Amino acid sequence: MAEIYGSDAYSPQEVARKVEEVGVVKARAPLLEKFMLGVLAGGFISLGGLFYTFVLISEPELGWVAARLIGGIVFSVGYIMAVLAGAEVFTSNNLLAMTWAAHKISMGDLLRHWAVIIMANFAGALGMVALFLLSDMASLAEGRLGEYAIRIGVAKSELTFNELFGRAVLGNLCVCIAVWVSMAGRSVTDKVVAMILPLSALGALQLEHIVAIFYYMPRTILLAWLQPELIPDGVSIPGVCDFLRVAVPVILGNVIGGSFMVAFVYHIIYRRQPSQYPSRKK
Repeated sequence: MAEIYGSDAYSPQEVARKVEEVGVVKARAPLLEKFMLGVLAGGFISLGGLFYTFVLISEPELGWVAARLIGGIVFSVGYIMAVLAGAEVFTSNNLLAMTWAAHKISMGDLLRHWAVIIMANFAGALGMVALFLLSDMASLAEGRLGEYAIRIGVAKSELTFNELFGRAVLGNLCVCIAVWVSMAGRSVTDKVVAMILPLSALGALQLEHIVAIFYYMPRTILLAWLQPELIPDGVSIPGVCDFLRVAVPVILGNVIGGSFMVAFVYHIIYRRQPSQYPSRKK
């Protein structure tokens, strides 16, 4: 009887090999290519953040749980676009720590790659903030969208270092697991189905993701400055120093959640040479 291949997912061992191999390609990609893909990713994640904000203005009608669950699902669309379109997000690029642990790239290669991607993500996110302001989307739903956009950034600025760090660890744990399981899929449908629930936890549980912070916080600061009439009563608007205070623990937490809790753990589990990984017949 003839064997049929290709109808099942890649095994965890095969995914581990793919993560290592893809990490080498990413780290050695030309600088301009990395930067442009990072800018795209910043835009995609920000689109997901805008979609999330739009859903949350319906919280009074939908209820707290339903609004955040639906918001989390629509937020995942931004990350799904980034993964399927091949864009580079700092958070999922924490998986390159596995490539470094396998001695396939140097620490310098890893840190330079992360630096380029995070700066590019920031540029892409700022571009989406500019488009949000230019298009006057804050006026949608009689200004409720703009008011809620301000509230999101304010809420993040009120979190403590420990809260931001803990939520960021959990946030990138979800992201990197989502990307890991998507690499086990053989089709676009496989990948989307695998990613959507882990990614939806980001918005639903209000976990933290540095690229989303790059969008939410500048949007709040600039929107409050340009349209002060949208500022809710009794709200204190964060400044640039507040943005930096939020960004630092979120970056640290994302690195721990992705690099240590996913990449290094799987490296320890599958710490063999690539030639020793089992592979299917062609």
